[in-house]
Amino acid sequence: MQELQQAVWLVDGRSLEILFANVAAVQLTGRSAEEMVGRPVLELVSSPEDEIFWSRPLPEISMGICSCTEVWSARRKRSVEVERRVQAVYAAAEGDEGCEHPLLLLSMQDRSEQESSRQEYEVLLGELRATLDSAADGLLVCDLQGAIRAFNQRFAQLWSLPAPMLARRDDAAVFAHMRQQLADPAACDEQLVARTDGPMQEAVDILRLGNGVILEQRSVPQLAHGRLAGRVYSFRDISRQAEVQASLRLAAQVFESSLDAIFIADEHHLILRVNRGCEQLLGAPRAPLPGSAVTALLDAGMDEEAFLAQVAQRWRREGFWEGEVILRKAVGASGPPIHLSWVVLRDEGGTVVQSIGFMRDLTQQRAAQRRIEELAFTDVLTGLPNRLRLHERVQEAIDAAQGSDAQFALLFLDLDRFKIVNDSLGHPFGDRVLKLVAQRLLRCLRQSDMLCRLGGDEFVVHLANSDAQMAESVARRVLEEMLQPFQLDEMSFSIQGSIGIAMHPQDGRSLDDLIKHADTAMYRTKERGRGSYGFYQPQMNSNLLARMKMEHAMRQALGQGHMAVHYQPQVDMASGRIVGAEALLRWNDPQLGVVSPAAFIPLAEESGYIVTLGAWVMEQAAREAAYWQDSETPLVISVNVSALEFRQPGFLHRVARLIEHHGLRPRQLELELTESVLLQDAQDKEEMLAALARMGISLSIDDFGTGYSSLAYLKNLPIHRLKVDKSFVDGLPGEDGERAIVQAIIKMGQALGLEVVAEGVEDKVQREALSAMGCMFYQGYLCSPALPKQQLRDLMLQDRLH
Repeated sequence: MQELQQAVWLVDGRSLEILFANVAAVQLTGRSAEEMVGRPVLELVSSPEDEIFWSRPLPEISMGICSCTEVWSARRKRSVEVERRVQAVYAAAEGDEGCEHPLLLLSMQDRSEQESSRQEYEVLLGELRATLDSAADGLLVCDLQGAIRAFNQRFAQLWSLPAPMLARRDDAAVFAHMRQQLADPAACDEQLVARTDGPMQEAVDILRLGNGVILEQRSVPQLAHGRLAGRVYSFRDISRQAEVQASLRLAAQVFESSLDAIFIADEHHLILRVNRGCEQLLGAPRAPLPGSAVTALLDAGMDEEAFLAQVAQRWRREGFWEGEVILRKAVGASGPPIHLSWVVLRDEGGTVVQSIGFMRDLTQQRAAQRRIEELAFTDVLTGLPNRLRLHERVQEAIDAAQGSDAQFALLFLDLDRFKIVNDSLGHPFGDRVLKLVAQRLLRCLRQSDMLCRLGGDEFVVHLANSDAQMAESVARRVLEEMLQPFQLDEMSFSIQGSIGIAMHPQDGRSLDDLIKHADTAMYRTKERGRGSYGFYQPQMNSNLLARMKMEHAMRQALGQGHMAVHYQPQVDMASGRIVGAEALLRWNDPQLGVVSPAAFIPLAEESGYIVTLGAWVMEQAAREAAYWQDSETPLVISVNVSALEFRQPGFLHRVARLIEHHGLRPRQLELELTESVLLQDAQDKEEMLAALARMGISLSIDDFGTGYSSLAYLKNLPIHRLKVDKSFVDGLPGEDGERAIVQAIIKMGQALGLEVVAEGVEDKVQREALSAMGCMFYQGYLCSPALPKQQLRDLMLQDRLH
């Protein structure tokens, strides 16, 4: 037993004392054989299980035991795990007196190394499982029949396996769940089943899940001892990678299809790649370009080193350089101007690795800029400089004249009655005439002068270094040139203009002042008869200022109650009774006092405000006529209608509405028109007059004989009355000329069946002379001036009492 590798003890079966211990027992316990022999076996044990075992009766102990337990090792100073066996060496038979001392064989096998190996194995197994669970890829292991053998946590996360499915083994449920997660299960069925064709082959598949995740599935065979044992599937989330790849494909597509020319260069500014736009811009195939220096394509107006230093400085400060350079064609010729944006790309350490350049051809942009400048500083129709260009030229002249006696003149030319050309021949024809006028005006000027078109038919001439004498000479030359007939489309016609002249510095020290004053002088020239020229005089502005103040006050007066309608009685010559009244507008301003109609009526006609005034006067007259129509002495109220008011759209409708609104009998309202109204657009006016006549409204011609009288319209138009102007009546009865004119008017009216009313009768002599000629009615101061409506009513009451 000494040679045995196991520790062996012989134990007395009755006393349970150790009788023998071999060398292996000594090594296991660290105690000598002498120390152990004669000692109770219980000193070797340390577990409660051993104590219970050795406390049993001998027959039970003799049946033996094989178990694992621990024994104390004095040498190791710790308990050692052992495999313990107990068996009887020989058994004592009942009644056999010859065997009084049965022996028990106790053997122990040291298992500490095996236990240590087992623990290490479990640790390694745990670490391996932890490693697999920590892997970024999901792993699935299947056997040769496709049954699941194992999978890691990442696999469960990628496929969103529910917790109950992780707690039990159900391969069919796992595969069914995986199929449900696919975006297109039917299309991916073959990719999910175990591969039976070519089991040793590797495979890669792309799976798209319903939640948008894209998985890469790799399948490889699993080998055990060189033999096929199953397959291992790895699943990797490549959604981000797919997105990046899609972005790269898109970037590549944008790079190739971009309208801008793009190049990519390395850290040494050598071209690596160019797109199709760059090839087209350079006019050369892209194949020879890689390897060329970027600076070989560009002309920045400086040497290469200076340019690259400037680019590097901007790269450090802003990360890009941009500016305009000239492109060098591949053949070496100078190319178009381009806008270059050159962006630097750096690595994490800040080192330049690449750069990208974006080039855009500026040829069309430069052409557009030139065109914009032309449009901004040039008149589109004539090609002459416009007001902006004139402003630049005049400002330069003003700046140059400071501190010196230098003078220059500004001529403002306006074509007379050019509206007739546009209205009769059309605006396209008128535009062509303006071009001819511009050509003629240019022939009258020097190279240093500038002709500018302000707009419409207005031109301005800047005469450089010119005094008043030279300005007058140029103005005369222009007017003489304009007197020559124009020829266009086999049509010969004449165009004349009026010129106003302003001198710098006495008439203004800015362009606006000079144009304003030259314009003022031009309008004063038109007032004197047109077709001439005139210099600006300071008093002209004072007159214009007074007119401007009057116009402003006039527009405010109506709303502020400073205007009123007065009525001048019209008297029957035969009976001496008042039979009508003319409505006349009167203005009494708090600041200006009583303003004469001769002053503000022309201003209202010129400004167009006469339409508003006329409508208000007609409204008041219709109301007053309605008052008189049911009285004992009905009066016909007559109202003056200006040419502008008569031409307004809706005039007939407005008159009809007034009559209806006031319940007025139309014959109680009379409209007074001047001869000029009837002569303009005669056909249209004839239709309007006929419509008024059909309404029952009386019509009269005011100031008859002062304009261009035509017997044709007297014959054809539905006129009821002629009014002899006051200027003819003033000469009665002594002036033979006026007497003859008045006599002719009255006779003509009688011949045409028209009533005749004389205006401005101031004394009985005039009345008797008119009565002797056969005039039927008169109005004037002899009877009464124009009166407010209440005074007119009082006058009518007195007339009835007498």
